[in-house]
Amino acid sequence: MKKINFIDIFSGAGGLSYSFKNRKHNLKLAIDIDKASILTLKKNYPLLESRIINEDIKKVVTNNFFFKSNDKIDLLMGGPPCQGFSTANRQNIINDPRNELYKYFIKFAKLSKPKYILIENVIGIKSKAKDIINKLDEIGYHADFRVLQASDFGIPQNRKRVFFFAVKKNLNENNLKIFFENLEKFKKKTKKFFLKDALFGLRSLKPKKIKNDRNNEYFESGFNIEKINDYKPNAYLKIINSNRKINFIYNHTARYNNERDIIIFSKLPQGADSTHKSIQDIMPYKNRSKIFKDKYFKLDANSISKTITSHMKFDCNMYIHPTQTRGLTPREAARIQSFPDDYFFVGTKSQCYSQIGNAVPPLLSHYICLALENIND
Repeated sequence: MKKINFIDIFSGAGGLSYSFKNRKHNLKLAIDIDKASILTLKKNYPLLESRIINEDIKKVVTNNFFFKSNDKIDLLMGGPPCQGFSTANRQNIINDPRNELYKYFIKFAKLSKPKYILIENVIGIKSKAKDIINKLDEIGYHADFRVLQASDFGIPQNRKRVFFFAVKKNLNENNLKIFFENLEKFKKKTKKFFLKDALFGLRSLKPKKIKNDRNNEYFESGFNIEKINDYKPNAYLKIINSNRKINFIYNHTARYNNERDIIIFSKLPQGADSTHKSIQDIMPYKNRSKIFKDKYFKLDANSISKTITSHMKFDCNMYIHPTQTRGLTPREAARIQSFPDDYFFVGTKSQCYSQIGNAVPPLLSHYICLALENIND
């Protein structure tokens, strides 16, 4: 198999590039403006530290900075933040400056001249799809896009995202069609998993008892690094951990919850939200129930999870554990996202939730990598 030289810009914590690295392809450069995300990448890829850069892509493009290498770039990938397009963003701002970052992605593509381009984004970016495809055409690429649902690829999560794929015009244009056909083939072959599969084997925790207690760890609320001696994986864990034996569980720590929320968590049945009758006597937002319908939501162990998002950095009341009176830990969220158990997230708990919620699920990137490997230059 020919090795792919690739660049990951707006890399975040590395969800999109993880499977390319795991399949021994060559990461030539990773760039992100978020320092915690870059520290996470460096922690997990210490041998590539010099190629992982904490920088604003606008400065990179404006100053014409580019990775100096004799290697040709096969693939440029990334997910430029476009929160203003998010359907989950209730304060959607048309002029949100983050909406323009995809233009800097295209400018970077013009500088780096890769064979292939992959862009991931929220569903709302479809309103700019024609513009993106036209701009890629202007710099010499045939392009198209598809909406991919994570649960179709064995990920226990309802997560729809747009993926643009572009092929340089001097290559076989048919590769565009073949790439998406390959993804369809993989989709039909994947086994379906549910939330209980992702949470399997993690020990029970209770919420932290002291608010803003960031410097201390307690057994009952979990540890950032915990050695395990009796790791017994299920089918889902074998897949996301690539059949590796796991000796440590990372980032499995519960956050603080007040007594009122703990009572709400205990009363709600699985799959119920803020409007459920069981909590109307204690629900603090019942006068505005339509607005705060999802203020509380208890996940259903026997279903696929709702979309893991960066909103978890504020609280996990919309992500209540199905059988324990607390919100999900970063590790549980990472498992739902299909990150392996030995992938360590650096930063505060809020920063970890943000990194995990913004990431492309690594298992989805695995099938994207396979789809790219199975086309002809």
